[in-house]
Amino acid sequence: MKPTLLILAAGMGSRYGGLKQIDGIGPNDEPIIEYSIYDAIQSGFGKIVFVIRQEFDEAFRARFSKFETMIEIAYAYQPVQIELPGVNLVKRQKPWGTSHAVLVAKEYIDEPFAVINADDYYGNNSFKIMAEFLKNQCSPSVMSMLGYILENTLSEYGTVNRGVCEVDKNSNLIEVIERTKIAKVNTKIKYHLGEVDEGELLYGSSVSMNYWGFHPIIFNYLEKGLHDFIKANANDPSAEYYIPNIISEKINDGTMVVRVIPTQDAWFGVTYKQDKPMAKDAINQQINKGIYPTPLWD
Repeated sequence: MKPTLLILAAGMGSRYGGLKQIDGIGPNDEPIIEYSIYDAIQSGFGKIVFVIRQEFDEAFRARFSKFETMIEIAYAYQPVQIELPGVNLVKRQKPWGTSHAVLVAKEYIDEPFAVINADDYYGNNSFKIMAEFLKNQCSPSVMSMLGYILENTLSEYGTVNRGVCEVDKNSNLIEVIERTKIAKVNTKIKYHLGEVDEGELLYGSSVSMNYWGFHPIIFNYLEKGLHDFIKANANDPSAEYYIPNIISEKINDGTMVVRVIPTQDAWFGVTYKQDKPMAKDAINQQINKGIYPTPLWD
């Protein structure tokens, strides 16, 4: 059975100033998400599932229906307001986080699957690595995360936040430690830059860029975990249940191991409009290397 690619695309793009998931980045206005779709098809994925807000439906179908002749496409909606019997929830402005986003795709996925962000570029070879894991190694007790080299994820335009991975001798994930305000300073990489607890990270540190490989049993864990999280945070309109929350819980209780699979690919994303020229240049570099044709689709 071919694996599925689950693309998280329900963000509003408020910092970007528009629907960045479908904003043109490639030389023929291809958005980053289309390069992920191209890489997924080339690597043997059999289905794409988009997690979107329902109000994005028309825009997404208009943009991506053309791929239905190449690969199966499905859409799942992530609502902002949800109901929990017996619990009074405050009104929210944002959905309940990335774990909730994965859970809403439950009815569309029965096979091992990968999870990525819509507005991030992960690299051609990374899809091949993940597809190989999902086809041959993924199980109810063994899942994965692609580990990017910290140096390959830094920005020339300011500090970044990264989840730095602590792994054991077998390259299994122990925990993801959030480090903020990371930047290269002279010959060193610093975190918490300018703060009293400023520290140093290794160039080759493994970091999480939210590229996960899951067995569908994860949906059972997410369902219970989200239920408990919502009950505990019913009065907090900004609380979000993130993927590392459920991963840490299941690693700690011995339910699963998560293999950190290294990748040499460079990663980049678009958060602000100022990131767009950098993203365009990075895509053009990949085209010049012969990794992608232009136009991307004929």
